[in-house]
Amino acid sequence: MKNFKLIIAILTLTSIVSCNDKRTPQLQYMPDMYESVAYNTDGENGLNGNPVNMKPVAGTIPRGGHPAYDILDTNEGYEKAKSELKNPLDTSEKNLENGKKMYTIYCTSCHGKKGDGNGYLSQADKFSGIPNYKDREITEGSIYHVLMHGKNLMGSHSSQLTYKERWQVVQYVEVLRADLLK
Repeated sequence: MKNFKLIIAILTLTSIVSCNDKRTPQLQYMPDMYESVAYNTDGENGLNGNPVNMKPVAGTIPRGGHPAYDILDTNEGYEKAKSELKNPLDTSEKNLENGKKMYTIYCTSCHGKKGDGNGYLSQADKFSGIPNYKDREITEGSIYHVLMHGKNLMGSHSSQLTYKERWQVVQYVEVLRADLLK
């Protein structure tokens, strides 16, 4: 009988405690999960008054990044790149192999497998006047500049190719041009 009264008392107490208002939290173990701290995203006053969106220090390069390409998309910029810009990568089989791979993906449809301007889009009369690499006075700097900014109907490929991949494509285009000039 004592156990029965104890069981009834525990059940009654449990039902009273569990039947309270479920809409308001009773106890918050991690209050930040329920009430988040609002941050001002304009950079003026974040947590403890520290700016949230701080600008990087001028002249710094992000980890794994490369210097900004600051040659303008003008005729003067093209000539400057053509005369001054040099490939920082060593010519190697690995670089040429990846350059060929990237060239096949992004360039072959217009410029053709040999760089003769006879790609699929040219053959299908979608574009005309795609240059043959042997007909142009190009340098590694001018090729890189065109990859960065585009030229005439060719758009920029700077968003599709990484810094290293662009220079690898430059190396491969130089190989194609040398083959065409033979």
